[in-house]
Order: sequence, then C-alpha cells, then structure tokens
Amino acid sequence: MKYPKFFDTIETIKLQDKLSAFLGSLEDGLVEFSYLDVVKATGHSCPTVAGAYLVTLEGLKALYKDEMPVRGEIFVSFRETAAEGVAGVIGNVITQITGATTTSGFKGIGGNFARHSLMEFEADTNASVRLKRLDTGATVEVTYDPSGIPGHPRQQEIMERLMQGMATSEDKAEFGTMWQQRVEAIFNSIDKVITVA
Repeated sequence: MKYPKFFDTIETIKLQDKLSAFLGSLEDGLVEFSYLDVVKATGHSCPTVAGAYLVTLEGLKALYKDEMPVRGEIFVSFRETAAEGVAGVIGNVITQITGATTTSGFKGIGGNFARHSLMEFEADTNASVRLKRLDTGATVEVTYDPSGIPGHPRQQEIMERLMQGMATSEDKAEFGTMWQQRVEAIFNSIDKVITVA
C-alpha cells in the first residue's frame, strides 16, 4: 500500500479504551490512531479529514493535558446540523477516534461502556467542535480554519479537466500531488489553522 510519506510524520492519537480492556481486545485497553488509519476509514485525505484529525488531536491534548484521554468518556458537540457543510464528515472521524456517537452507538454492558448519545449537533457553540470530559465536566472549544493555506494555483484548472473527463494521466498524477501538498501544508501549520479555547 503506497501513500504520501508525510502521513508517517503526523503525530498519533493515543487513548485508554476501557471497553477494549474489559473484552480483552487491546492489551491494557491502549489504542493508538494514526492519520493513515483515518484516511483508510474515510477513503481519502483532504483538508476536511485533516481538520477533523487535528481538531481531535489538539482538542484532546488541551482537554486532558498530561493525562491519557479516555475513549467513550468524551462528549462532542457541533454547531451545525449533521447534514450541513462538512460537520457530518468531521463527526465520523471524531467518532472513529473517540467512540462518541449520536444514538446509533454501542449501548454498553450492564450500564457501562456506552458510546451512544455522546455526540450532538446544532449545539450552542461558536467553535467548530466542543469536547467535554464526562468525568470532570471540563470542556474545550476547537476551531479549524484552513482558509489561510491555499491550494496550488493550477489545482482548480486541472480538477475541471478531471471532472469533464478530459484529463491526461499526467494531469491526474499532478492533481493528486497538488492536493496532498495542501494537506501536508495544513499539518505543518497547526498554529495557523487550529484555535483552542
């Protein structure tokens, strides 16, 4: 499996998963997600998927500081509806990492380990995402804005040829390279694209 090399340079997200520990799925319940894991699950790498990963990575750092984040014990809120903009896509990535879902998630075992009802849309927040610890009630609000990291000037032109079925094999390769160069630039500009409050 081949993919852009910069995927391997991106910081991973480590969590404690009590359900995995209980069921013997992962030793000590320790789970680690990479950007490549998210790309495989979503099927693509783009500014939105990168943003979802960064919102989760930076949000959990701020929320837990020196502690290990606990999967299944994080409540996630979005200001948009699930169908609006890219909120649903970002929600899917955050679900993969944190376990939080709306009403469709795991119902738990004997009142423990439930993952459902830990995600809400149309919440009262101005941030892209709000994360809340269920154990302490602490919250952080994370905003993602990649608008200051533009794509290559020729990217739109080549995309139009691709969409019209008029692109050459060279165009296809060039477009993919340009697209991932912007994603890489976003990861290299975390302080510019992510704000945590």
